[in-house]
Amino acid sequence: MSASAEIFVVSGPGPVHLHPCTELCLRLTRNGHRTTLVIPSRVSSAIPPSFASNPLVTVAPLAASFSHRKLISDPLNQSAVQDLSAHLEKRTAGSEVPRVLCAVADLKVWWTKEVFWKFDAPVISFFTFGSRAAAMGLGWSRAQVSDTQHSGARLIRGLPEEMAVPYSDLKREPSGPPRGGPPGPSRRPGGGGGGPPKPGIEPTWVQKVKGSIGLMFNTCADLEHPFLDYMGNQMEMPVWGVGPLLPEQFWNTSGSLISDREIRHVHKSSCTEDKVIQWLDGKPRRSVLYVAFGCEVGLDKEDLAELEAALGESNRYFIWLIGSTRYGADSSDRIKSKVDDRSVIIKGWAPQLLILSHPSTGGFLSHCGWNSTVEAIGLGVPLLAWPIIGDQHYNAKLVVSHLKVGYRVAEYMSQVVKKDEIVKGIERLMRDEEMHERAASIKARFGHGFPSRSSAFDAFRDFIKRDFE
Repeated sequence: MSASAEIFVVSGPGPVHLHPCTELCLRLTRNGHRTTLVIPSRVSSAIPPSFASNPLVTVAPLAASFSHRKLISDPLNQSAVQDLSAHLEKRTAGSEVPRVLCAVADLKVWWTKEVFWKFDAPVISFFTFGSRAAAMGLGWSRAQVSDTQHSGARLIRGLPEEMAVPYSDLKREPSGPPRGGPPGPSRRPGGGGGGPPKPGIEPTWVQKVKGSIGLMFNTCADLEHPFLDYMGNQMEMPVWGVGPLLPEQFWNTSGSLISDREIRHVHKSSCTEDKVIQWLDGKPRRSVLYVAFGCEVGLDKEDLAELEAALGESNRYFIWLIGSTRYGADSSDRIKSKVDDRSVIIKGWAPQLLILSHPSTGGFLSHCGWNSTVEAIGLGVPLLAWPIIGDQHYNAKLVVSHLKVGYRVAEYMSQVVKKDEIVKGIERLMRDEEMHERAASIKARFGHGFPSRSSAFDAFRDFIKRDFE
């Protein structure tokens, strides 16, 4: 790759977008590319020092905030557009500055592609989630009545049979997920998750990627080969699975613990890594359940009460990241008074990679956000899936139906999940030896580092070099 060309990577706001985009930059540099990471300045403090010191990486923090609003002409996007345009104009004015070879734009800030087009830079659309979510959303919109099975489930032509859409999901009205995420069934009526698109109504991302020269996904063929192929066939453009985009330490630990504080920006927490390690070291192998629902969504009050009761009734050791729920403060005090001897309750931020990489951890009760899902799969930890919005439902189906390394906390997610269902799910997950063996076998696929079948970076390099360098 010529040193006179550079790839721009534009990240959406928030850690679920920033982390994959920083790792993408690092992977591109290892493949011979110079990169510039474009971010809103308010998240620049979350950039790891090791990343910022890489000589092949430039960080371009824009003063304006990024919005996922629909149009480049939206007033909330105008200041960001002006900042990005000014940055590119300044670059092109310099005689020794590498030209922009192409841009990889996070789907969350898809509107930035129009800025790059003004500078004759082609754009690749980047999905920070998995390809199955996009494939299922697209497939649902194109499903035909003739594809319905005897059970009432509807097949999606070109995808595995276990991905058939249940009739109960097909009946739901689309309402559109919050924050511009991919379409997904809501957890309960009015819950904000959105139903599957009706036949003939394409997911909103289809319009957002128009004009792109290709699609990148934060996944790999080892996990989602049929879904990557489906996306390439349906969208009729190159598709690259370049992930999972996790820190290098994740792939090179050889079974040792992963310290979050060494590789990621550590936020305020009620519990130190040392305390977590000390507590886990005293527990039997695979005896601890980790409970967390991410940093952007949480359980509502009714579900939280049921979870609290279930953890109190269960005899399992557990670590609960209470900071990921909206009503967590009261539950934290109540549950701690009941089960203090067999739990760690964490408020704020939790060292998730450390917890999942510890041999005492035997299960993960999760919302199935994509980053959490691939971290658990890569470390061989089975999941008890409790999806809430958007692509989480698709990720849960990947875990349960395709990879078979987890269970759903309840078969039907439209009502409040009851305490007895949660307790039953926990026991089922923790006791299932065959499932733990399957999880371990998938982990072994990544035992030699970054996914061995990830020739996607080579294919991307060859594509760019052939057609655009």
